[in-house]
Amino acid sequence: MRLLRRFFPQKDPDYITNKYNIPATMSWNIQLNQNGLVATSKDLPGLVTNAKNPEDLLEMINDAVLEYFDVPKFDSDYIFDKLNLEGHGEVYLKQAEKKRQYA
Repeated sequence: MRLLRRFFPQKDPDYITNKYNIPATMSWNIQLNQNGLVATSKDLPGLVTNAKNPEDLLEMINDAVLEYFDVPKFDSDYIFDKLNLEGHGEVYLKQAEKKRQYA
């Protein structure tokens, strides 16, 4: 993905949410099972994703939402740069922390 971003820089997440009518915030139901974390959203029926840890879950949520709304890979890798785990803190997307410059 890094090579792709050299030619097609990440677009501003606000631009992506507006262009593809993606809600700016979403509620997630996150459950812990023997394989890790599973996230579903009432806002997006049928969307289910999972990961081993909260950091990976945020990446998987971004990927699932972008796929759900048919956002091309060359436009965006993410739209959410943090995940608020109510009462347990926040998780930040590593790639968003490194670079806040958009095309």
